[in-house]
This record gives sequence, C-alpha cells and structure tokens, in this order.
Amino acid sequence: MLTLPLNGIRILDLSRYLPGPFCTQLLADFGAEVVKIEQPEVGDPGRLLAPVVNGISTRFYTVNRNKKSITLDIRKEEGKEVFKKLIPQFDVVIDQFRAGFMDDLGIGYDVLKSINDRIIFCAISGYGQDGPMYTAAGHDLNYLNLAGITGTTGSRQGAPAMSGVQIADIAGGTLYAVIAILLALASREKTGRGQMCDVSMLDGAISLLAYTMGEWSGDGKIPGIGDGVLTGGYACYNVYETKDNKYVSLGAVEKKFWVEFCEKLERSSYSASQWEKAQQKEIIDDIAHLMKQKTRDEWVEFFAGNDICFTPVLDLQEMSEHPQVQARRMVNKIPDPSGSGKTIALTGVPIKLSDTPGEIVLNFPGLGEHNEEIYLAAGYGAEEIEQLRSRGII
Repeated sequence: MLTLPLNGIRILDLSRYLPGPFCTQLLADFGAEVVKIEQPEVGDPGRLLAPVVNGISTRFYTVNRNKKSITLDIRKEEGKEVFKKLIPQFDVVIDQFRAGFMDDLGIGYDVLKSINDRIIFCAISGYGQDGPMYTAAGHDLNYLNLAGITGTTGSRQGAPAMSGVQIADIAGGTLYAVIAILLALASREKTGRGQMCDVSMLDGAISLLAYTMGEWSGDGKIPGIGDGVLTGGYACYNVYETKDNKYVSLGAVEKKFWVEFCEKLERSSYSASQWEKAQQKEIIDDIAHLMKQKTRDEWVEFFAGNDICFTPVLDLQEMSEHPQVQARRMVNKIPDPSGSGKTIALTGVPIKLSDTPGEIVLNFPGLGEHNEEIYLAAGYGAEEIEQLRSRGII
C-alpha cells in the first residue's frame, strides 16, 4: 500500500463551509486522517448550503471527501472536557471561528498546548488574531474589498467586479493554512513542539497583490479599474468579445508573442506600440472590432498554429471537457452519493508528486458517523458514549 506524505498525521477540524474544510480535504488527499467535529443534530452549516439534493448540499461534497465526522458541543462544559481528552491523540486542530472565540471557551491554544505541547493550532479568521478588527465579522467579498483587490478588478467601464471564485477564502485562507500547517509540522520535527498558526484571509489576500504593488510603486499612481498592465489597460493582455457573444483572451506579454499576434492579424504597425500607454485605447478598440468578425471557436482555429498565449474563455462545462483538464484529472464526475442520480463534479488533486501522489477517496461522512470509533479510541466506554449522546454533548 502506498505511503502518503501525511500518513499518521491526525487532524481535528472545527471549521465550516469553505476555507477550513477545503484545507483539510487537501491534507486528507495526501494521507492525513481528518476528524470533522460538528454540532450535534445541526452539523456543518455547509451541509445545507444551496443547492441541496436529497437533503445534502452538493457544495458539501466538494470540500469534505475522505473525512470522518463526530458530533460534539464544545460550548457545553462537559463538551469542552471531551474535547480536551481528544487532544493528546491528535497533531493539528483547525479553528475557523472568530478570533478569541476558542480562548473565551477556555480551549484556546494556550490551554491545548498545556495538554499536548506537540499540538499545532491553526486559526483561520477574517482579520487575524489581533488588530482593531480582529473580532469583526466578514466574508470573502469584505476581505477582497479591504485588500484593494476589488478596487482594481473590473472592465474599462469602471465598475468594480466581483470575482467568480472566493479568492480570499481559498487563496488567502485555505492555501495559506495548508502551508502554515506543513511548516509547523516541519518545525516540530526539529523542535518537538507544536505552535500557533495565525492565518488571516485579509492578510492572505493582500499578499496576492505582490505584482500590483510593484506596478503601483513604479508608476507612482494607484492602479485604476481595467487600466493596469495585467487588468485590461493594454491590448496585449486582454479579453475580447467574439461574434457569437463569447470571449477569447490574449496574454501576449512577451514581445515575440505580441509581434506574432499583430502579424497574424495584419496589424504589424501595432508591434512597436505594445507598451505605449497613450495608444492603447485605439489599439484595443480596433482589435475588439476585429474579434467581432469571427466566433470564439473560429478564432481559436485561426490562431491554432501560433504559440502566442491565446485561449478561449470557457464555461465550467467546457472546462471540464477540455483535453488538458482531463489529462491532468482535475475534474472528477461522480454519481451523487445521496442517490439522486445527479452527477457531482469535484476538483482533482492540484499537486502532482512523482513518488507519493495524492489520492482521492470518495467517502463523505454522515453527521456523527464516526462517534463510536473516535470516542472509544479516546478511552470512553460504550455506556459513557451513550450517556454523552443522551445529554446532547455529542
């Protein structure tokens, strides 16, 4: 049997909805044992997030594969004691509550490390564990707005645009939490001690502005919407509408790509004006007019022999059927586990390791499905487990 990189690592996951569950799913794909702690009878609210098919959200399936589920009310005193009893058996705790919530309950990092000094506590929050907004509520849109990302995203018409994916939640929360946990595990190998991982989705979103910060610093002015080098202000890096009301994209940043594109369109005169800001509107408007002369797929065929960073803008169905996506096994379509007959599309493993590749295990836990397994292993007897259940602790 293949030994995965995180075999033997056990994670208690208190998170809900998207950022934390997606983080632990990625870790589970590489061998971590993830035990999802859910509120008795209620569960992760993500289980009922629309669209719901046969009582389970189809979104829930996309970030909760290959996990176990137990129920535990950590707000109750007896529930806190049960939680503490689990800590010596685990390596990582993931918390996605507002900053300070776990401390207020008396089961924050300082308490947990006194029980198990090897524990790694990863707190994913909107604004981090300190600062004037650390207890404020927020969602992906709020973090992107405060990070300045929404203020640079949109069309030349000037209205800010909302992203089609949750950038701050996933890039700022999910992925940085994975990195933080792996770094803490690596550090523990050297020191023998765990540590606190403070992951702020606002911090993570701001870090994604690296190149944008460089543009701001170099130009000496704040990048406008649809006006930057990489946000639609230049013809060589842009999205154009086609005859059939679909779109194509050009990413010809390098001179050689831009020159080849211009020559193929019989617009060689534009080659020398790639970075001439004053000429961009005229060039963009002309290319936009030309792109309306053919359909999207006709343009793809027209440029098929040119390696110039020219691609169609695909919808999700088209993306899932694209040969490159299929070759990399990045979309997995499975019959709905709840027996509805519908097909659910799941993202594949984005990290390809040559010797220990991740594995997709299509097991989705029912609420509290693994209560007996986990609590028996923690030293509770069958009668004690039943008593905990009867009192609403689990």
